[in-house]
Amino acid sequence: MRRTWRSLKLGMKSLLLHKLRSGLTVLGIVFGVAAVISMLAVGEGSSRKAQRQFAELGATNIIYRSVKPSDESQAAGGGRRTVLNYGLKYEDYDRLLATVPTIKKALPIREIRKQIRYLSRDLDGRVVGTTHDYADFNRLEIEKGRFLSPSDNARYENYAVLAAETAKILFPYEDPLGKSVKLGSDYYTVIGVTKQRSQSAGVGGSLSAQDFNKDVYIPLNTCKLRFGERLIDMRPGSFSIEETELSQITLQVYDIDQVRRTAPIIEAAVEPKHPKRDVTMVVPYDLLMQAQATARQFSIILGTIASISLLVGGIGIMNIMLATVTERTREIGIRRALGAKRRDITQQFLIETIVLSGVGGVLGVCIGIGIPEILRYFATDQEPVVTGSSVLLAFGISVGIGILFGLYPARRAAMMDPIEALRHE
Repeated sequence: MRRTWRSLKLGMKSLLLHKLRSGLTVLGIVFGVAAVISMLAVGEGSSRKAQRQFAELGATNIIYRSVKPSDESQAAGGGRRTVLNYGLKYEDYDRLLATVPTIKKALPIREIRKQIRYLSRDLDGRVVGTTHDYADFNRLEIEKGRFLSPSDNARYENYAVLAAETAKILFPYEDPLGKSVKLGSDYYTVIGVTKQRSQSAGVGGSLSAQDFNKDVYIPLNTCKLRFGERLIDMRPGSFSIEETELSQITLQVYDIDQVRRTAPIIEAAVEPKHPKRDVTMVVPYDLLMQAQATARQFSIILGTIASISLLVGGIGIMNIMLATVTERTREIGIRRALGAKRRDITQQFLIETIVLSGVGGVLGVCIGIGIPEILRYFATDQEPVVTGSSVLLAFGISVGIGILFGLYPARRAAMMDPIEALRHE
């Protein structure tokens, strides 16, 4: 231990004799470590955000959505009038419940874009006809009042639950509970208000991102009775009708292990009834697995790119240590002549490189932890996450590079002939 401590003091003294040179050498390691930590933090943050959004769809859920056919020939009628019938039907919902035994719950949903009005205030939002399970499926929390109940749906009640943003716009100064909002030509009594909810993930063209904060939730039976299944669009020179019974059916199985074997059964029960391909299936569990695999690849790529800067820093350490060995040739010769062994010389120069890489690693860790915080402050859409494993990995690589790139200069110093070293000018 005394010998190691003495070598450490000699190494520190040697480095401090050339402060500027040592500082510039350390910078390569500092920037490399900081780059590794910050880039892995960005990758980890993006990964967690994507995985959280997919997880919010429900890992045990299977989602079927109605999709408007792009082929205009699917529309019946001619001239200026078209009738387009597409999407999920109530018979699809009943068939799935009757034929798929692994389904634990099923949630039918009908979505309609409508103007939502209270007195002189209004907004264009989404009216969602659904059942009491909607809040549980979509993780909605109630801020005031209550959500829809089974009896509301059974009795065709004109009740409405407002989303957070909807309530804020229509009732900026008063309590919305008990008030009546107008949807279409009918009035609905407000029985509850939900808390703010983050936007859900969009999945290609099959499942667009959904903003739950401008919704109004009403009983599904009431929606069917009041709005019907036909949406009429009248414009100058054209008249079109869209017939859709259900916008979405969300199915929940008992266990996550049943998702993959249940999905083909559900597809076989639905797809043959929709030859126009006016429905699409989304399996959040598969998307979650893909997101995790993509995140791992993304982190590896980012880490590899950042590690290149660490490699450059290691080359800088080797370069400066080779120069140091040349400068201290006579010192090495004197130490060897006084009885120092080759391992003592090797240890001394290795300690110097470890000190350089270790100091650079510590400073790099501090900067690497600070950069994600700066990104989070200035870029609100970024959520970088610094993990302990990334910090340990970056610091470990920096020290490892110091040892690896310092080994050759140390061995070169140790293998010098003492007589030749003493003759060196």
